[in-house]
Amino acid sequence: MVTSELLRRFPFFGFMSNQQYNAVAMIAHEVTFEKGETILEHNQAANFLYLVIEGDVALYYITKIENDPSYYAEYYISDINPGEIFGISAIIEPYIYTGTMKSSTTSRVLQIDALSLRALCNVDAKLAFGLMQEVAKAAMQRLLDTRVLLVSARK
Repeated sequence: MVTSELLRRFPFFGFMSNQQYNAVAMIAHEVTFEKGETILEHNQAANFLYLVIEGDVALYYITKIENDPSYYAEYYISDINPGEIFGISAIIEPYIYTGTMKSSTTSRVLQIDALSLRALCNVDAKLAFGLMQEVAKAAMQRLLDTRVLLVSARK
């Protein structure tokens, strides 16, 4: 569990009421990842939503060929910086991560239990709406980052 004061430091949670801060704080933990450590992997169950407190986390898109286990390619997409979220599949069905995240530096992150967060959203429509607005902003930024990479690769 973390304190609600920690959550209040980040604009991502700015829409929350005192009760919502307290409820989310109860299902969140601070975790440290060392440089190069994989935090989550493509195609895994999305069990946590994360927010970077300190450090940087890199987003990669992984390609594998099912019939050729020797084929593996990793494509860097962008960095997730302090105050930004990742693992947004934790609250978007089918709740499967679509990218791989690795710590670029020693990083402290907030890890929020997805099952508990979804349960809170089921009983608090304002929390669900606020989270979805913030997650949509993050998704749009990731889409923009990917488009920039695509354009630069075509030149």
